Amino acid sequence: MACNLTHGRGIPCRDLVGGVKYIYFAKLSDIVAANTVITAGQLATLDMTTADFYRYSIRRGNASVTETITGSTENGNVFYAPTLNVKLTGLSTQDQNELKLMAQSQVVAFVQLNQILTNGHNVILVLGLTNGLDLNSGTNASGAAFADMNGYDWTFEGQEFAPMQTVADYTTIPFDNTAFTIGAIVTS
Repeated sequence: MACNLTHGRGIPCRDLVGGVKYIYFAKLSDIVAANTVITAGQLATLDMTTADFYRYSIRRGNASVTETITGSTENGNVFYAPTLNVKLTGLSTQDQNELKLMAQSQVVAFVQLNQILTNGHNVILVLGLTNGLDLNSGTNASGAAFADMNGYDWTFEGQEFAPMQTVADYTTIPFDNTAFTIGAIVTS
């Protein structure tokens, strides 16, 4: 197998921003792997038949994505560990019930960043597409002082054979790509 390099990289313009706008969760088992296509590191085709996405709106500064690369020279391998940390304000029975379901499932996270493409659309990353993400740690708490956080702080972790992918750009709204087959986007 040839591992040829394909291009260099310049310095980008100073117009980048960090942060997460929305996170869309789906169950890993709802994704039809045989009909899902990744082309040059981009999710080009997605088949979830009629399964839904569950959208979580994120307050500014309350979610982050990190991917750790781990390689072994001795063993000749490398893997990627995506991590999604999300803070959700407010405690509720509905969220407690959903937390339990997420902790028992493997999920895939589609993370809509604040970063904007040249056409004005947000960049969307997909984490855990092959092996899923697990909700491995977190806290549900109400702080002592009035200004302390009241809510959830969840961390999802995964292990993948390839880096996280970007999602092919959408036409008008996220996931309206003609090569994407999904159910509804559930917002509440």
